Amino acid sequence: MNFLFLIMKDEVKYINRLIDESLYSWAKVAKRKPLLLRGARQVGKSSAVRNLAKKFEYFLEINFEKNAEAKQIFEEGNLSPQYLCEKLSAAFDLPIEAGKTLLFLDEIQTCLPAIFSLRFFYEDFPELHVIAAGSLLEFALEEIPSFGVGRIRSLFMYPFSFAEFLQANGNTGLLNTLNKVNSENPLDKVLHNKALYLLKLFLLIGGMPEAVASYVTEKNLLKCRLVLDDLIVSLRNEFAKYKKRVPTLQISTALDSVVRQMGDKFVYTDKEQIYSAFQIKHAAELLIMAG
Repeated sequence: MNFLFLIMKDEVKYINRLIDESLYSWAKVAKRKPLLLRGARQVGKSSAVRNLAKKFEYFLEINFEKNAEAKQIFEEGNLSPQYLCEKLSAAFDLPIEAGKTLLFLDEIQTCLPAIFSLRFFYEDFPELHVIAAGSLLEFALEEIPSFGVGRIRSLFMYPFSFAEFLQANGNTGLLNTLNKVNSENPLDKVLHNKALYLLKLFLLIGGMPEAVASYVTEKNLLKCRLVLDDLIVSLRNEFAKYKKRVPTLQISTALDSVVRQMGDKFVYTDKEQIYSAFQIKHAAELLIMAG
């Protein structure tokens, strides 16, 4: 099971995610395709992989945003899996062995040769467990002429669903009951009111793992609000990465427009924005691509 790490005093607690079983199933296949874990920033991709790593004897995590040495190995031009594994094993002093090692290539969108190498792991070394993860991958994949169709498995990860939120908060009994209800067997009034309350709570907190973790550990909505504010600021700071396509202010305006119109039919122009419908539509499409 994939877990979100929560620090509670001196112990580490975990929150299960629905994607756990998919990761375990992938790991059990004898000869598997490299797995590309896709999704927006801060949805828990790295935590999911680290939890899966507990099933392996060795775990090598490479973050291409932080590790220039590893990036250089892939940029040398030789993308043979055997060559790459030999170099990485020596650089990080860790065995890379089929069936024993989980190789995790994180923030892979910043290293195009590493993305391209995934197809060769499937062709030449399918016995090795290889997972890659990254955000803004759709933009990086546009720059690769051939992306190994049929040689790489993509798995998409999203923020917490309402079901995951209930499970995280210990409401497994209510979740099991909700899964059984229908028009002929509705919830009784007490459980219905409880479910409505928790749904409103979920809508206030949202599904970003850090915010959910904050509520689970402290049950403090104000602290959740601070977490969300920090996330929003960091996401807005990332808009600069799109500036070659669209001005940063244009993307920020599109996001503000989405927020203002939440719950209504979305229109690309509203009285409070300075950009045309075409400009907002283009910026909104970039936001969708980024997840």
